[in-house]
Amino acid sequence: MKIYLVGGAVRDKLLGYPFHEHDWVVVGGTPEQLLAQGYQQVGKDFPVFLHPDSKEEYALARTERKNGRGYTGFSCYASPDVTLEQDLLRRDLTINAIAEDSDGNLIDPYGGQQDIQQKILRHVSPAFSEDPLRVLRVARFAARYAHLGFTVANETLQLMQAISDSGELHNLVAERVWKELESSLQEQSPQQFFAVLKQAHALAVLLPEFNDLGSNDFQVLQLASERNCSSSIRFALLCAALAPDVTQTLCQRIKIPNEFRDLAMLLSRHQQQCQQNFTAAEPLLDLLEALDPFRRPERFTDFLQCCTLINTVLDRNLKNTSQLNEAYQCCNRINAKQFADQGLKGKAIASALREQRITLISELLSHE
Repeated sequence: MKIYLVGGAVRDKLLGYPFHEHDWVVVGGTPEQLLAQGYQQVGKDFPVFLHPDSKEEYALARTERKNGRGYTGFSCYASPDVTLEQDLLRRDLTINAIAEDSDGNLIDPYGGQQDIQQKILRHVSPAFSEDPLRVLRVARFAARYAHLGFTVANETLQLMQAISDSGELHNLVAERVWKELESSLQEQSPQQFFAVLKQAHALAVLLPEFNDLGSNDFQVLQLASERNCSSSIRFALLCAALAPDVTQTLCQRIKIPNEFRDLAMLLSRHQQQCQQNFTAAEPLLDLLEALDPFRRPERFTDFLQCCTLINTVLDRNLKNTSQLNEAYQCCNRINAKQFADQGLKGKAIASALREQRITLISELLSHE
């Protein structure tokens, strides 16, 4: 039985790129041998084991055969007679099909090191086209390594186009589409995820809402990446140019988590109102109340950051974000309790609270 480090850890070590996870493949071993050594089996579709101490994943060398539609339509064969080369052959890209033995020697039967040197994302074998999820994975790797100069090989892009045109992408479940999208948003060049999907004819199929976004939209996304903004801010910025009903449909279809959905809906609904400076108190208060900073201050801060990024890219010299923030700070100093202490109740409290807020905002605007 021999154990090899494989996949991302080997790839990123060669790239000098930070990595945190180690994946291992076991050649010539059996489940019984690993269980006897204290490993814990966790794989259902194929034998994967957790190391008793490190809890890292160790998978028995295996081959795969396509027997159905979608990314789950595979049967796996794991046996001591499966070679390392056979296991590496089933992987998606050559840069992910490099192994390292316990002495630090590299086993690279499919030219992964050369593709790393040439900065190419290239498929390992024609079996690449059997798994539609790989279209998204390649786009995600493009987002991760674009700043290093990596591009997708023409022949790989052609296979991705064939997958898209075949209808196989429709077999991807919403949760997997969102997982790949969210991961890509966290990369250094997230706009490349969408660029590659569009080249692969996949964007109009999987994320049609983003198919017509322009260069400014992606410049804003890139700026958010450079400023290390959260993934929820990056997703919301993508939705800023969409109509609210389109954003809502997107969030429902690919099951966007509430944290991402709420900020995206807020920006989709109200970003247009932040394209001019405020001169009157009531419109400013109406927007402030719609943004609900009094109950959701963190989300309000994220909204203002989104607007600032958009204004920066569009070179708009606007002070609306500072107006909103200053208005919030003023209004946040008063609360319903002080009016209740005066004997007011119900709607009278709400009316008095709004009137006082308008007075404070009017004073604020008069000093500008």
